[in-house]
Amino acid sequence: MNKIGGFRNPAAEKRYFAAYDRAMAECPEPGAVFDVETRHGTTRVYRYGDGGTPIVLLPGLLATSACFAALIPALASRHTVYAIDTLGEAGRSVQKVPFKEVRDRASALDDVFENLGLTGVRLVGGSTGGWHAINQAIHAPGRLDSIALLDATTVSAPFTRKVFLYGLVAAVLDSDRLWRRFLTWSAGEDVFDQPAARLVLAGIRCYRARVPFQACPAEEALRSIEVPTLALFGGRSVVHDSAAAAARLESLLPHADVEILPDAGHYLYLRPRDRELIIERILGTVA
Repeated sequence: MNKIGGFRNPAAEKRYFAAYDRAMAECPEPGAVFDVETRHGTTRVYRYGDGGTPIVLLPGLLATSACFAALIPALASRHTVYAIDTLGEAGRSVQKVPFKEVRDRASALDDVFENLGLTGVRLVGGSTGGWHAINQAIHAPGRLDSIALLDATTVSAPFTRKVFLYGLVAAVLDSDRLWRRFLTWSAGEDVFDQPAARLVLAGIRCYRARVPFQACPAEEALRSIEVPTLALFGGRSVVHDSAAAAARLESLLPHADVEILPDAGHYLYLRPRDRELIIERILGTVA
């Protein structure tokens, strides 16, 4: 990988950040905003709350910090929460150097932790953010206290064939209508009343990411993880076989706390009841 991500053109960038500002308006007012220099670019970080074990939130693909608006108030009431715009994807982070391998992505996030003075981090990742949490636990676990995975993709099970086929058609035709149908299908219901969902669509249409292909880690890499791990899967998730993903993760990481939320889809905290359980489980495992 020898290229970096970027917006398609200035007009696309302008459209994207209008959607970004609307989505971020759903989040609480941050206590601080950081643009943290790393070896691969500048990472945008929003800090909420003040006290307790640091919780770091990693969003799904192109979802940015805005996707955690519903979780931040409860988590920040007891802990300092850092929400990150993933470097290499659409958002306020700015990639400057290519990622040549997945280890580089862990190095960039470790740079963020180092520059913010964070240790004992409780790393929480949703969807692709869960893959990043696993990648961190494999390649740069030194600053981690534990990880929590929210229907993490390509960790212990691949995407379903339908994800590839649906995504391929949407990518080739590249229309708002098809991408909207794809995102509604993957979420389990229409979520486009939410600015964060509309921001994901804006990221797809306006930004070209250039990052290493996201694939399941090798079995020996998963077995090497020593940090405490919480993994929650959506029983109705369509992006992967959640039962197979949960069973394989339990077999490879016997110390992991693995649970399937039977009525949840891939957007794991869409429903209030599931959201409350997720918050309870995350806070229950943070000292």
